Amino acid sequence: MFDFLKKNKSPNPEQRPEIDASAPSEQSQSWGERLKQSLSKTRKQLGNQLSSLFGGGKIDVEVYEELETILITSDVGVSATKNLLTNIKNRVKAQNLDDTAQLKAALKEAMSDLLTPLQKPLVTSGHKPFVIMLAGVNGAGKTTSIGKLAHAFQAEGKSVLIAAGDTFRAAAREQLQIWGERNNVHVVSQTSGDAAAVMFDAINSAIAKNIDIVLADTAGRLPTQMHLMEEIAKVKRVMDKALPGAPHEVLLVLDANTGQNAVSQVKTFDDALGVTGLVLSKLDGTAKGGVIAAIAEARPIPIRYIGIGEAIDDLRPFNANEFIDAMLDE
Repeated sequence: MFDFLKKNKSPNPEQRPEIDASAPSEQSQSWGERLKQSLSKTRKQLGNQLSSLFGGGKIDVEVYEELETILITSDVGVSATKNLLTNIKNRVKAQNLDDTAQLKAALKEAMSDLLTPLQKPLVTSGHKPFVIMLAGVNGAGKTTSIGKLAHAFQAEGKSVLIAAGDTFRAAAREQLQIWGERNNVHVVSQTSGDAAAVMFDAINSAIAKNIDIVLADTAGRLPTQMHLMEEIAKVKRVMDKALPGAPHEVLLVLDANTGQNAVSQVKTFDDALGVTGLVLSKLDGTAKGGVIAAIAEARPIPIRYIGIGEAIDDLRPFNANEFIDAMLDE
């Protein structure tokens, strides 16, 4: 019934994985430099506008109104923008600031207050196997993120097993198979379309093999497809039957290019699954990073990782101040 994916199977060239596990990252640039590059759209928009706004002059109502417009158009969102402005105004009053040149530091501090609580790295030492369920809409980057996560965990000396729970897309299984072959990671799959059975079998296999980490892929689904949301909740319940307490982490993968739609995705998937962590993918130079503030305001779930490119090590733990500097500093 189950197809334990074999090595040396020739992949369909049209179903190549989105990342090359053997490709090195850009070693000539630091992570901070690459992060700034990935947030170039946000920084260019914010940087130009904020430089003009913070160039000196009296802090007045018009300054706050212009700052409000800048933040909203950078995907920060109305609610988060309102709270950021309240925070900034309180700082201006408490610190007796009177010149717009002093506002940039106040903005960065307000952003830090909002985002730092989301800076909580994923800790996997509490369970063995530690089961991580990944969810998200089609095209969010789940399969690519699984490849990068597996690489990161292996670099820490942990053993990894992948459950190919996206039983609807052959391409997803093919991508995971290729990655598994290149990195000696066992991939459990099934062609019958029963994702819950894949999870049950994968977890039992991990227990038998004394595996450290199980990465469980799931089929992409739109938050509006309620029958599919109910189905993924069933998959989660089956995982708990296979190993009480599993999954130990429910990661929602979000495409950073989706703007405010990411906020609605967080709310819907969290309501259905109890999301415990977020992965913000595809910060590739075209995304507006401000949506991270909107998410923090609407549903403050820890951001475990951010992804900035296609290289195998371009997924890193979220660091709030590093992210803020990359967004705002020219």
